[in-house]
Amino acid sequence: MDFEPPFQQTWKAIPLQNSSHEALLTSHDYDKLSLAEECELPMIDLSHLNLGHLERDKCMNDIAQAANQWGFFQVVNHGVPQKVIKSMQYEQKRLFHMPFAEKVEKNFLNLSSNCYRWGNPQATCLRQFLWSEAFHISLNEIPTMNDLHKSLKSTIEAFVKVVSGLAKNLAEILAQPLGVKSIYFEENCPPRSSYLRLNRYAPRPFPSQVFGLVSHTDTDFLTIVHQDQVGGLEIFKDGRWMAVKPNPEALIVNIGDLFEALSNGIYKSIKHRVVTGQEVERFSVAYFYCPSCDVVVRSCGDEPSTYRQFTLREYKLQTQIDVQETGEKVGLSRFLL
Repeated sequence: MDFEPPFQQTWKAIPLQNSSHEALLTSHDYDKLSLAEECELPMIDLSHLNLGHLERDKCMNDIAQAANQWGFFQVVNHGVPQKVIKSMQYEQKRLFHMPFAEKVEKNFLNLSSNCYRWGNPQATCLRQFLWSEAFHISLNEIPTMNDLHKSLKSTIEAFVKVVSGLAKNLAEILAQPLGVKSIYFEENCPPRSSYLRLNRYAPRPFPSQVFGLVSHTDTDFLTIVHQDQVGGLEIFKDGRWMAVKPNPEALIVNIGDLFEALSNGIYKSIKHRVVTGQEVERFSVAYFYCPSCDVVVRSCGDEPSTYRQFTLREYKLQTQIDVQETGEKVGLSRFLL
């Protein structure tokens, strides 16, 4: 298949100490990836926001409670038309099934040179290698996308238009119990400071499970994800990994590091990962709701701050340093007071 990145060749080229690639695949560390229990995330019906006062208040409280206790929740009646979601799935599959040689070309789709990513060039060991590929698209790049792919461009625009409004509404709801002014996000998160990530997780060629995305937290305020029905997303809760059961009607929402810092730890940005399937490919699309790079994020409330204030630019720079030195993101623990 000419669209597939050279995952297996690159994976086998990563040096090992005192082991073989084949032996590692049968080790306990890899076997335990399959032990995650399946869970259903808290379900929020957003249509209740448009009902009476009591129903609206309960819905808002449920959102805040899920952000505190889980850091993840799913929403239905979210306002994103199924037609737009189906179109995004179709265009995304067409995009990833283009020849690999074209996807790695400079300025493919007239996007930035580091837009297309696969594997993990910073991997220092096998467990950091990603069996996935992605297009990481800043919203300010969408208007200048190549017109040769008009249907892809128009579909992304339609998806972003609806999801960006949903992200802002959810952020404002979560801000209310914290005492953060509702205009905070309007002032600090201009439309083009966020970004979209299109993901494809390739089927693995061997029985043991490997990562499509290693354990991490998201950097943003919050993330909205649509995933297909293949499954593979896992969250770390109560000291164990739990597999998220796919729901065709729902979008997944998770709290990012910036919201945990803003809320002074009330809302939780929790670790999550993706485990690849052996037989079928998996697709997802994620919208990351972000502030401008120089917005100062500081903890709210009367309690002593858990984290020192920082900007998104500073946070990203620290993350780059950590990934270069360790192969992994360290996250908010770098900013503890």
